[in-house]
Amino acid sequence: MRQAVLCGLGGWLPPDVVENEDIMAAETAAFVRRRIGIARRHRVAPGTATVELATEAGRRALDSAGLGRADALVLATTTPDRLCPAGAPEAASRLGMTGIPAFDLSAGCSGFLYACEVARGLIGTGAAATVLVVAAENASAMVHPDDPNTAPLFGDGAGAVVLRAAEEGEPATFGPTVWGSDGELADIIAIPAGGTRQRHPENGVRDLYLGIRGSEVLRQAVRRMTGAVREAVAAAGWTLDEVELLLAHQANAAITHAVAAALDYPAARMPSNIATVGNTAAASVPLLLAQSAADGTLKGGRRVGLVSFGSGLSWAATTGVWPEDLTALV
Repeated sequence: MRQAVLCGLGGWLPPDVVENEDIMAAETAAFVRRRIGIARRHRVAPGTATVELATEAGRRALDSAGLGRADALVLATTTPDRLCPAGAPEAASRLGMTGIPAFDLSAGCSGFLYACEVARGLIGTGAAATVLVVAAENASAMVHPDDPNTAPLFGDGAGAVVLRAAEEGEPATFGPTVWGSDGELADIIAIPAGGTRQRHPENGVRDLYLGIRGSEVLRQAVRRMTGAVREAVAAAGWTLDEVELLLAHQANAAITHAVAAALDYPAARMPSNIATVGNTAAASVPLLLAQSAADGTLKGGRRVGLVSFGSGLSWAATTGVWPEDLTALV
């Protein structure tokens, strides 16, 4: 099977910034900053479609790769513009790639790493030589503005990468991926209504918005991410000490710190952007990659680990050696 190489990286954040104090009382704002680690987040203007975010990030990733188009597009999102059709074909057309295979993938906040694994499969089987993977989230649309458990957490944004087939003898960027799910806990992160199971809200308008059982989510996130990191590092033939940077889904600072403690891994080697962007769901990991590459934290040749956890429940982790001469466009 052909190996895949990361050759393009882009990210996009809406220009409007919402400070904690803009949406909550001063005391709550201070608590969110101290306990969850979020001071501000980016929000789209009302009426903005998820495909618009996807297009912005996708264009930057293609430009970063020096490509005008890709052979396929996979869009990871938990905030689709419509139940039907998928947004990926529209995003592809907006990028001038009408005619290519394009489809959505829904795996919660693990969506980006899931989509990358699917893209590697397309490249490995020869179905595509280049794949644009986009993770885009209009997260502010899925939270009720008066829900203190969700409204402060989420921000909007998108990140994207281009994967291409490796040349003969060229090493793959990523190592083995460890991924999994647990549907028995599907309801601890869920939007109850709007789908076929419950088409209309039965318990008020809140049924149309995201609900989170926080303590259970924290416990599962730490358990699943810790286990996935250990398995992915072992599958790569590395030790955890050899992982120079560990980039984790930015759910909240408490989870990130707990993962570091459980792994006995230095928190200083876990880049974070949650203070300024909040939880951007599936877009979290590629946005963190793009920003870390742009600010020089990620340098060519560094050994990195990536891990995420989200609704489903779903989780994924992988390892990689960061490419030389990759310019992130954010």
